[in-house]
Amino acid sequence: MDDLESIRRQIRSTETLHSVVRTMKVLSMTSIHQCEQAVDSLADYERTVRLGLRAALRHRPRGTSVAPTGEGRLGVVVFGSAWGMCGRFNEQIAAFAAERLAEAGNETEHVLGLGDLIGGRLEDVGHAPDRTLEAPDAVDQITPRVQDLLVEVEQWRTDEQIRKVLLFHNETTSRTSFAPTMQQLLPLDHRWLDTLEEEPWPTKMIPAFRMDWEPLFAALVRQYLFVSLYRAFAESLTGEHSSRLAAMQAAEDNAEERLDDLQMRFNRQRQNAITEELLDITSGYEALSTADSSRPSG
Repeated sequence: MDDLESIRRQIRSTETLHSVVRTMKVLSMTSIHQCEQAVDSLADYERTVRLGLRAALRHRPRGTSVAPTGEGRLGVVVFGSAWGMCGRFNEQIAAFAAERLAEAGNETEHVLGLGDLIGGRLEDVGHAPDRTLEAPDAVDQITPRVQDLLVEVEQWRTDEQIRKVLLFHNETTSRTSFAPTMQQLLPLDHRWLDTLEEEPWPTKMIPAFRMDWEPLFAALVRQYLFVSLYRAFAESLTGEHSSRLAAMQAAEDNAEERLDDLQMRFNRQRQNAITEELLDITSGYEALSTADSSRPSG
């Protein structure tokens, strides 16, 4: 049985852990709010890019193809976490990617992992990444990570003849839950482009442009890819913090239960120690009283 000093040390250790967990909970909640703000602020920019694509599609030269469907190799990007203590965040997205790739029957040519912890999970499911890039751990790191990924995808297209790129990332469903999703980044869905072209213009005047159509459309596609990747990064980062928040909530509950148990044990041990001391004092007093009464008088 632990003595009082041992229990006291355990209480101090658990209180320290409880404080760390609460701090991480606050950081996760703050990060979730920042990510949600980033996604909301992206909406206007995304709307502008879509309008630009719609205007360009309405003026495209006759017979111009905007979504090539030629055969090409497959590239896969899997979004993981930069840090641990986030539950089954990485395991879930790795398993989801493996299941979807198996269902599609495509032989994966290249796999890129985002985040230091996703590589091992992908290897466990038979899709070890050819390369791993850093994942952002804050909103202000998303833009440079998007730029790095765009460079990587462009190298895939030019050097490896990769024509199809799939994204696998977690997206939030509530403040403390998330679900995996798959998105086709390239090639652009021709049905989506046709729908976009046929949508009515929001005003009576359709904008015109003077520059050549092809470089304009290419620039708009690059902006659309940037928006898509930024949103994927932000959703994945939100999901990571949501998973970490849930894990820290469970850890906080466990720490509080542990503290209650330790406090009860400490009180019980202290009461036992006090009782033993009182019994010793009483026994000593009784022994002294017996000795005095048996001593002959006079």
